Amino acid sequence: MTNVSMTVNGKAVSREVPDETLLSEFLREHLRLTGTHVGCDTSQCGACVVHVNGKAVKSCSTLAASLDGSQVTTIEGLANGGLHPMQQAFTENHGLQCGFCTPGMIMTSVDMVNRYKADGKELTAQAIRGELAGNICRCTGYHNIVKAVEDAAAKM
Repeated sequence: MTNVSMTVNGKAVSREVPDETLLSEFLREHLRLTGTHVGCDTSQCGACVVHVNGKAVKSCSTLAASLDGSQVTTIEGLANGGLHPMQQAFTENHGLQCGFCTPGMIMTSVDMVNRYKADGKELTAQAIRGELAGNICRCTGYHNIVKAVEDAAAKM
C-alpha cells in the first residue's frame, strides 16, 4: 500500500492505495470522479485523458503512486463555474454523439490548443486530426470534433 497525495481539480486529496493502482482507478473508484472514462486499459483509445501538471496524460496507463505531489485536472475540474470554451464548442458544434470519448477528446484538445498557442504555431484542421490520432471516436467521423476544436481555439 502507498499513500498518494495530490491536488485534484484544485483540492488536496490523500488516499492509501495498492501500489498498482492506476490513476484512472484512483480518480473513478477512490475519488468518485467518473467523468474520466476507461475504454481500453491499454492506452490506445484516449477516453481516459486528464491533465497532470498541465499536460495531457492517459490515466489508464499511469500509476497513481508515481504522481504523488502532482496537480491533476479532470473533465469535472476543467470548467470554472461555467463550461470551458472547449466544452461549449463541443456542444455548439455537435462534436459528440454517444459521449463516451468526449471527456478524453476535450482534455486532449485543451492541451493541444494550449501548446500550439504557447509555441505560436498555427492550428490547422490537419494538425488537429494528427493530434487527435491517439483518441478514438466511433460515432462522429471527427468532422465536428475538428470544427469544435477550431471554434474553441479562437475563444481560448
